[in-house]
Amino acid sequence: MTDTHVRTPAAPPVSAAGPSVPHLSGAGLFTVLLGAALPLIDFFIVNVALPSIEHDLSAGPALLELVVGGYGVAYAVLLVLGGRVGDSLGRRRLFLVGMAAFGVTSLACGLAPNAWSLVAARIAQGAASALMLPQVLATIQATTEGPRRARAMSLYGATAGLSMVAGQILGGVLVAADLAGTGWRAVFLVNVPVVLLGLVLAVRTVPDTRAGRPEAVDVPGTLLLALSLVSLLLPLTEGRAAGWPLWTWLSLGVFPVAAAAFYLVERRADRRGRTPLVPPSLLRLESLRRGLLLLLPFSTGFSGFMFVLAVALQQGLGMGPVTAGLTLVPMALAFFAASLAGPRLVTRFGSRVVTVGGVVQAAGIALLLATLRYGWPDLGPGALAPGVFLAGLGQGLQLPVLMRLMLSDVPADRAGVGSGVMITAQQSALALGVATLGSLFLALAPTAGLREAVGTTLLVQLALIALTVLLSLRLPRMR
Repeated sequence: MTDTHVRTPAAPPVSAAGPSVPHLSGAGLFTVLLGAALPLIDFFIVNVALPSIEHDLSAGPALLELVVGGYGVAYAVLLVLGGRVGDSLGRRRLFLVGMAAFGVTSLACGLAPNAWSLVAARIAQGAASALMLPQVLATIQATTEGPRRARAMSLYGATAGLSMVAGQILGGVLVAADLAGTGWRAVFLVNVPVVLLGLVLAVRTVPDTRAGRPEAVDVPGTLLLALSLVSLLLPLTEGRAAGWPLWTWLSLGVFPVAAAAFYLVERRADRRGRTPLVPPSLLRLESLRRGLLLLLPFSTGFSGFMFVLAVALQQGLGMGPVTAGLTLVPMALAFFAASLAGPRLVTRFGSRVVTVGGVVQAAGIALLLATLRYGWPDLGPGALAPGVFLAGLGQGLQLPVLMRLMLSDVPADRAGVGSGVMITAQQSALALGVATLGSLFLALAPTAGLREAVGTTLLVQLALIALTVLLSLRLPRMR
């Protein structure tokens, strides 16, 4: 019989003011979710603007890859550190600092006079995101309990999924609208008024929390984690555009050495009673460990799918940016509906909701694959809607539930570290998906044609979904 009891809430968090549990109001939840949406939107919003950036700034393929990859690498590398600093100095303070920095760097992106300036601003924007985003989940964990936490986590999952889809929709609309002649720059400048609103709301509505025992920054662990992620993500992001020079292979060779050294350093620090950047004790939590194993193929497939679909709709099916964006609306609506239904479904069926979501997602991708194969190139948004809808429905049944499960056993005073680990894994996998599935698609397209390239890439994604379904069977039953 399936165990469908609700997991016992974590111990009450300790705030800077004392042992009472701070309360996150509805307005406060809206504000932190706004902070969660901005970095994810900006990961995807730039995809549809790349042709305009290439023309306007005379940027070659390698620089365009850096516009995307530089943001993603900086974001992934600093996330765990951002969570640790928020635990120590106060999550509200880091949220405000990160959001303000995100607004300034977005303005710098929008005003960039050349390609290298844009790359530098995007790297800084990724670093700002890494300060802001870990505080969102840590604040939710520290200021909610029981059903309120379940609802907040479901809304966070819905926000995360919708942001990744909405980024490409919004990017297409802004580029096509060419507001006041800003062209591609509008995809960055639009962040500035949103950030100003977010700062005003955060000052008024977001309670301050921090870990009960502030911990020093783990400098060796931070440097080794940064080296591990950079040595993996940078060559995979830049390799194809740069022609796979020697440095990319040397960098990939450094990755396993750096990752092993990171693990050994963290384990030694933990055994000596210090507090490492990623405490191995967190990875001993079954819910977090098994959830991370599933999150990696899920996020890799998701980002690769979004990238390939954006290119196929515009270059293969001849859609404009707005029409291509509208094609994704059924996915966004289905994802949102499934996310809102998640808490009730989990109460009844437990973590098997994730398994069902994987099966539904696979059905959607298979339907989309058949539609593209037999209807190409005479397809519009209506013909693609059933497959896109099912894919979004399946994704919405998986991601929010998975995030709730992964953080359910993390102690409140380590909420920032736990959320940082989870988001780092997600962000690294998103970057990995664009680098691997995107590179496969772009490598096949010139010789096999766009239709065959799309088909092959979707088959690879189906294999990733099959892996997530198998891994979901080993998730702890949500008690």
